[in-house]
Amino acid sequence: MADVYKALADQTRRALLDELLERDEQTLFELCSRLAMNHDLTPSRQAVSQHLDVLEQAGLVHTERRGRYKFHTIDTTPLSQITERWRPRKATP
Repeated sequence: MADVYKALADQTRRALLDELLERDEQTLFELCSRLAMNHDLTPSRQAVSQHLDVLEQAGLVHTERRGRYKFHTIDTTPLSQITERWRPRKATP
C-alpha cells in the first residue's frame, strides 16, 4: 500500500490518473499533450514516462503494447485498500 501513497503524493501523477480516468488507453504522447493543455504541466516525455512507471508499480496503471504503441490504462482497484483501511467495522456480538 505504501507504493499507492507514494504514487498519489505527486501532482503530476495525480493529473495523469485524472486524464486516464477521463479517457482511458492513451499513449505517452497523448498524455504529455493533455498534461500541457489541461493542467499547464510541461514535463519532458522521459519524466512523464518515469511517473507512469511509478503508477504502474503501484498497480494504478497497466500498459499494453499494440504494434509500436504502448497504451496506458487506469486501474482504481488499489485505491479501495485505502478506503477499507479506515472504514469503521461493525462490532461482532
